[in-house]
Amino acid sequence: MKSKDKKIEKGPRVTKLPEHGPVDETGKEVLLSLRNVDITFGKGDSAVYAVKDASFDIYKGETFSLVGESGSGKTTIGRAVIRVNPCSKGEIRYKGVRISGKIPRSLDRSVIRNIQMVFQDPAASLNERATVDYIISEGLYNFHLYENEADRVRKVEKIVEEVGLLPEHLTRYPHEFSGGQRQRIGLARAMVMEPELVVADEPISALDVSIRAQVLNLMKKFQREKGTTYLFIAHDLSIVRFISDHIGVIYKGNIVEVAEAEELFNYPLHPYTRSLISAIPIPDPVLEKNKVLYTYDPSVHDYSQDKPEMVCVGHNHYVYGNKKEIEEYKAIRDKNEPLRTITILDPDAPRSEAKTDGGEPELSGSDYILETPLHDTGSIWYTILSFFLPIPGLIAGLIFKKKKFFRNFKACRKGALIGLGIVGALILLFLILLLFAAF
Repeated sequence: MKSKDKKIEKGPRVTKLPEHGPVDETGKEVLLSLRNVDITFGKGDSAVYAVKDASFDIYKGETFSLVGESGSGKTTIGRAVIRVNPCSKGEIRYKGVRISGKIPRSLDRSVIRNIQMVFQDPAASLNERATVDYIISEGLYNFHLYENEADRVRKVEKIVEEVGLLPEHLTRYPHEFSGGQRQRIGLARAMVMEPELVVADEPISALDVSIRAQVLNLMKKFQREKGTTYLFIAHDLSIVRFISDHIGVIYKGNIVEVAEAEELFNYPLHPYTRSLISAIPIPDPVLEKNKVLYTYDPSVHDYSQDKPEMVCVGHNHYVYGNKKEIEEYKAIRDKNEPLRTITILDPDAPRSEAKTDGGEPELSGSDYILETPLHDTGSIWYTILSFFLPIPGLIAGLIFKKKKFFRNFKACRKGALIGLGIVGALILLFLILLLFAAF
């Protein structure tokens, strides 16, 4: 017998975004919410899980930074928010309305209107054949966000001046600008739409240090004046610390830690977060030279039996781990003592040296990289010259050894020993011939 299909009851179809999003228990408005989001590329056995079970909230008017190394899935999440990458599992909600998956066209246009993106590459993200005026005005044209031509020109000129450019720049093309100016154009293109949420995908990684500060100050200026919310994607924790309200750390598609900015830096519980913090450069070259890098080893986790999950350990601090690890994280956090994440060795302390087969000292690890002279290449020319001039070659080798040019010393020693060996063999052969001639 064929069973009758049961009708699935569906909720009311949402065609436009509400004015405000839901409010959580802390009284803050949740603008964007990710719940158990998986993003995969490919199908079947060849499917690649770029993002796995990602969950976090972004509050209105705040900056949420997503931090991780290259290939960890940061940009994939950002592209999913603007509906470029589809979610294979879970959902993305904007103001409490699901915007992932198939949605009505009117709602899709509202999402595009309210969520804009600033791209990482300021050159590739701009149309080289279009003027700056058209690039910035394209969103205004598509959504007709102006009353007349004079109103459009006024809006474009105003936003251009706000990002630090001049009205005469509007008739130029992107290739006529520097990298920092192009990024300002990209920021103006996004902000002229007056979006509520901006996905900033590493907007300063391709810029010089001084220009980075200017672009960051611009973004903070828009946040103060317009209440803009940012999803800031980056890999440099030293930058996001001072612009973020909340930080999420992602490793190979998994969100491993989420907390407020100062909470995360004072109490980095997950070992991967500690490794990212230890990699922050120190301006002092002496301290940087003697800094100990903390390397994250994923094999320290045993998830074969006890599966991990995101758990709050208190103070609105979420960490990814199994039950045993969560208990350890809670115990560490309950002590309420800031964790020491960066270790600096005493530069005056003696360093241990190992002996190689040749008897010369050999530095190991980072000390070897730091202490080895730049021109200690062990070039074959040292070997050739020492072969033809073995005595000067030995003298040069001793000088190289004293100056810790160990590769050059080995090259000189090798050439000199071969040369002396051949010279000795020739002398011995000559003596034997003389001996036979005498008889």
